[in-house]
Amino acid sequence: MNPTTTPRPMVGIFWMLTTGLFFVAVTALVKWMGPGMPPAQSAFLRYLLGLVFLLPMINDLRSATVTKRQWKLFGLRGFFHAFGVMLWFFAMTRIPIAEVTAMNYLAPVYVTIGAAIFLGEKLALRRIMAVIIALLGAAIILRPGFREVHPGHLAMLIAAVVFAGSYLLAKVLADEVKPTVVVAMLSLFVTLALAPFAFANWVSPSWSDLGILLVVAMFAQAGHYTMTLAFAAAPVTVTQPITFLQLVWATLLGLLVFAEPVDIWVVIGGVVILASVTFITWREATLKRSPITPPTNATKV
Repeated sequence: MNPTTTPRPMVGIFWMLTTGLFFVAVTALVKWMGPGMPPAQSAFLRYLLGLVFLLPMINDLRSATVTKRQWKLFGLRGFFHAFGVMLWFFAMTRIPIAEVTAMNYLAPVYVTIGAAIFLGEKLALRRIMAVIIALLGAAIILRPGFREVHPGHLAMLIAAVVFAGSYLLAKVLADEVKPTVVVAMLSLFVTLALAPFAFANWVSPSWSDLGILLVVAMFAQAGHYTMTLAFAAAPVTVTQPITFLQLVWATLLGLLVFAEPVDIWVVIGGVVILASVTFITWREATLKRSPITPPTNATKV
């Protein structure tokens, strides 16, 4: 948020609520498609169809001067994000929506760890405790030894790590090139990175699947746009707690539409993780430094 702009907390909260609904719609549509199409192909088609939304960014792309090092970073970020998206699509069709949503909250926590290791970010005792609490929240969700841990859970654990890597690279690149170029390059490189995995096990998509994936791309793009509006209107410390409602929407959606029973431990674990992320975000704002920990939605597909 621009420090010279007057904060409008209610406007920021409204746009973050809207963002949450858009992203829950994304998860619902992918869940509705089911596992009929391989995850890599679903992810590839989602990004391929979404390239149409890059048209407004063409002028920025044409005028951008990208160094050899930056090309490598864009490529590496594209690979990380593509891997995370494939894992997310895999998990989405195999475990309840609420569990995917709750475990997605882990990505900003891994970003905090990665920032300390790779970017030299100071990791004070309070932030270390917040990270430990977040990992405890993940343990509450998974409850190893007390329930079966499905491949979908493992996929989300790994997805959170690679999404964190993608965000850290975005943080480096955003300091060097325009944000629109960073966004456009992500879409281009993710599409390229997904292509060989998609064609290796190609299944002819139905028109219905293509339509759903186009709408998924539209909702994802709209979600990122409204999230930007939320950050422009109010500090992240105001909008971040609102992301908890995504878990509420996802839980209700899973119950009412997909007949997924409500698991109170998943809700508790998600609250614990989000509380940790909110604390880390608040600490960054209190110290008045450039934020390292991203808002929860920033790592979504």
